[in-house]
Amino acid sequence: MVVFRFSVSGAESKARKSMNRSIAWEKRSLIARKEPNALFAIIQGGIYPHLRQECLERLMELEGIDGTGGTGGAFQGVALGGLSVGEPIQKMYEMVDLMAPKMPADRPRYLMGVGTPEDLITCIDLGIDMFDCVMPTRHARTGALFTTTGEVSIKQACYSTDAGPIDPECACYTCKMYSRAYLRHLYMSHEILAPMLGTIHNLHYYLDLLSR
Repeated sequence: MVVFRFSVSGAESKARKSMNRSIAWEKRSLIARKEPNALFAIIQGGIYPHLRQECLERLMELEGIDGTGGTGGAFQGVALGGLSVGEPIQKMYEMVDLMAPKMPADRPRYLMGVGTPEDLITCIDLGIDMFDCVMPTRHARTGALFTTTGEVSIKQACYSTDAGPIDPECACYTCKMYSRAYLRHLYMSHEILAPMLGTIHNLHYYLDLLSR
């Protein structure tokens, strides 16, 4: 087995190089933009607070560049990127806690690639407005369904004769129309309807969670 070891300075240098590349691309995007479509500034810098702070400051200095002919406020939102990619979850929370209050409050603050229901609630409390994540649909494809009492793995044999809905507290189409037993049957039969119904449920769960 080959074990790779990177020094802290080497990892930080790599993070800075990636950050500089991101800033360069964002500047090019502002210059090239010909229509007033939404463009988000993406804050990079790994798990290094000083790099994140520097990145935000440099991005805000680009605001006067606008290929559409406008001046100032070129970014319609500000995002935190490069998190939820394998670092300890507490590190992600610490970075969000540090940066969210520094992101412009007059525009959406967006956390990219996050996450679990717990992540969303935690990061909303820390000041984040927007998220994107494959989790509701990816989980649905494998039969992992979110409920108010925890995650249900619908392929388990214990659901083979369960006539109840995925979640009695849920008002989605899937829970209204199909039992756990029938959903399990669809998943075990590899029917394309299975992940479709699971996706409807998981997306409804996420939207209901956030509305509450």
